[in-house]
Amino acid sequence: MSFLSLTNIKKSFGPVQVVHDFDMGIEKGEFVSFLGPSGCGKTTILRMIAGFETPSDGTITIDGKDQGSLKPNQRNIGMVFQAYALFPNMNVHDNVAFGLKVAGASRSEIDTRVKQMLGLIKLDHLADRFPYQMSGGQQQRVALARALAVKPQVLLLDEPLSALDAKIRVSLREEIRQIQQQLGITTVFVTHDQEEALSISDRIVVMNAGRADQIGTPFEIYNTPATRFVASFVGTLNIIEAKVTDPAAGTVMVGDQSVILAEPIANLKGGDTISLALRPEAGSIAESASGDTSLVGEVESTNFLGSVIRTRLRVGNDLISFDMFNNPGVVPPSYGESVKLRFAAKDLLVIRE
Repeated sequence: MSFLSLTNIKKSFGPVQVVHDFDMGIEKGEFVSFLGPSGCGKTTILRMIAGFETPSDGTITIDGKDQGSLKPNQRNIGMVFQAYALFPNMNVHDNVAFGLKVAGASRSEIDTRVKQMLGLIKLDHLADRFPYQMSGGQQQRVALARALAVKPQVLLLDEPLSALDAKIRVSLREEIRQIQQQLGITTVFVTHDQEEALSISDRIVVMNAGRADQIGTPFEIYNTPATRFVASFVGTLNIIEAKVTDPAAGTVMVGDQSVILAEPIANLKGGDTISLALRPEAGSIAESASGDTSLVGEVESTNFLGSVIRTRLRVGNDLISFDMFNNPGVVPPSYGESVKLRFAAKDLLVIRE
């Protein structure tokens, strides 16, 4: 059995079911991110693990122990909220010490543990400051230290970075991951930011309308999306509509151009419509497409994005974007120019609904 196990979890609010038949096992020390848009059920699942919501059906166990009869304060869980939730009348030391005091730890135990936690988040020099005297990033570090001080079995993070500036978000998410790995604590992280989930997770759960569309490693989620929703939600992606001509040979038509896929097309017949996915970074311009797959299109726009230049091609009824590195020695194609887009057949994925 997994360290944190969710079995056949359902949750309804009145007549509206917000989580459908959710099953997952999370291993000890694993960092799992729940990723999805607002209203997809990711935070509801987190709140059920914490005990703030009760499943309509199903069981949640931690280290083999059913959590169903336990109140939030009886579960050995640490939680960090989006809004920090620090006590404004307490300084940093006392905020971090709060859970330990409630648990009845001695003064010496509290002081030792608080010192360890503040050292861990590199804020030991700010122990006497109050929340209003600190930046948002510092406050969230204190909230993390408070959650970890009680040595929880599971750490829950509910969009903890969304209120922070972009640069601080990047540095703090890396710090959270480093601390999590250092402590080896089982962690569940909720976010709507795909970059956050991809950069720090062992596995990602992509939620859509109360269901898990796909559970996998960041590599699997990004490179082999299981559904059209996952493909469109995670990363920038071209969705290309094609018509099957020979399923056994993997041949399709994109507009009036024939393309051979890397594998035969299962469960479809000639004349069926199919959706294909291609990442912008998978394509490149070339005079010759020998050994690769190619499509010819007309340039609709070119956008400078700093390290890359993104070009959009009109191919039949589709607009296909591709990225090229910003090389001062290479002139990007101009509007209206006809170019050949080259890519490996394996990078053109068949997308299921």
